[in-house]
Amino acid sequence: MYKTVLILLCGALITASEKVNKQLVLKNVDRSIDLTTQLVKITATITLENTGMDTVRNFLLVNEPNTPEERISYLGAKEANKYELKIAKAKFEEHPDKTGYSIRLNQPLEAGRSITVTLEQILTKSLQPYPTSITQKDKQLVRYFGNHYFYTPYTVIKQKTDVMLSSRTIESYTKLKPVSQSDSTVSYGPYNNIEPFTEDQMVVHFENNSPFLTVTRLERSIEISHWGNIAVEENIEIRHTGALLKGPFSRYDYQRDTGSSHHSVKAYRTILPAAAHSIYYRDSNGNISTSAVKPYKDWIQLELRPRFPLFGGWKTSYTLGYSVPSYQYLFKKPSGEYVLIMRLLDHVFDDMHVEELITSVILPVGVSDVKVTPPCEVERLEDEVTYKYLDNLGRKVIRLRKTNLVEQHIQDLEISYNWQQLMLLHEPILIALALFLMFIIVIIYVRLDFSLSKPEHSKKE
Repeated sequence: MYKTVLILLCGALITASEKVNKQLVLKNVDRSIDLTTQLVKITATITLENTGMDTVRNFLLVNEPNTPEERISYLGAKEANKYELKIAKAKFEEHPDKTGYSIRLNQPLEAGRSITVTLEQILTKSLQPYPTSITQKDKQLVRYFGNHYFYTPYTVIKQKTDVMLSSRTIESYTKLKPVSQSDSTVSYGPYNNIEPFTEDQMVVHFENNSPFLTVTRLERSIEISHWGNIAVEENIEIRHTGALLKGPFSRYDYQRDTGSSHHSVKAYRTILPAAAHSIYYRDSNGNISTSAVKPYKDWIQLELRPRFPLFGGWKTSYTLGYSVPSYQYLFKKPSGEYVLIMRLLDHVFDDMHVEELITSVILPVGVSDVKVTPPCEVERLEDEVTYKYLDNLGRKVIRLRKTNLVEQHIQDLEISYNWQQLMLLHEPILIALALFLMFIIVIIYVRLDFSLSKPEHSKKE
């Protein structure tokens, strides 16, 4: 089987071996841990200071021991001027048991100078329901395990951490002084003069009734037509990954519960392109009428309501499709090459987590010199050939796969190819030939007599 791995130019490039530069210190770290949804969103504003004599071009970021790499869905870095920094996976010569990344600064950091860098990290499956099963009327409690200190190979002069929760109902949290609580925020620090690789486990146990929805599998199909239309269809499998429902489900009690803070999911909103039309939403039982389309200037909001509310452990699947005009996404270069620029993944619901995505792009008949430029590191599966209406040659299908995605992965996929406009006549010629053959058969059938018996008037003679 033919497989290729395509690499994101501005993401995690290659694995390099790095040494910890002792002349770098973290003068200040302001960290924010957002636990208001099912995702863990960590933002750290770091002031790097070069205390040595040589310039520094890279600095290292180490994964926390209790954070497996497969939970890290997204990692981004920016300088104070919003310049995106390049990130590469790294191994550490002095610490072979640790994993992390090397971040390249836009300009070398000279001796005695400082620079401010903002890191953004999104973790999936890092909030654990506790208890793991609850009744229909119970509130959902979750636990987060982290580190009180910013885990780094450098000395930290000063740091502070704010943990933002989705509710004021906090069962417990670790109290490494100084610590304080204000409404739904727990603040740790400031802590001073922290040695490299310092660990101290942080545990927060609190109420979180936000939708714990996970797309376990999403098959996205993009069919290109040079007659002016692009058809998009998504087959989506969704599972509620919160605390499992314990005991029976009562529809009567559910309808009486009018509170908005409930761990079940009644409906959610997805976003479609502003030019989307011919929208349909169906499952295995047929069309689902409990959906609402609300157009805005730059997008279309589609509210989807499954046939039944989703509780922990429950799942559903459905098909969502629409069409968009091709002139907004398909362009022709002066060289004659066509370029499709369309999203690898689209918005399913707010704070979404997609475990597995397979995007298939169905190209027109007769394409050649196909080039694929993905927005992030993806796996290219074996190309396929599909046959649509009046296709005798078949259409090439580009198939891409990626796992553990969040909203930050909603980026443009670019596919370029060569195609002759004469191929537009392919299907009309096939239709004309089919009609011509049909008329010839009808004429032959009507004009000629294929009966084996003689007419009655012939027998009398």
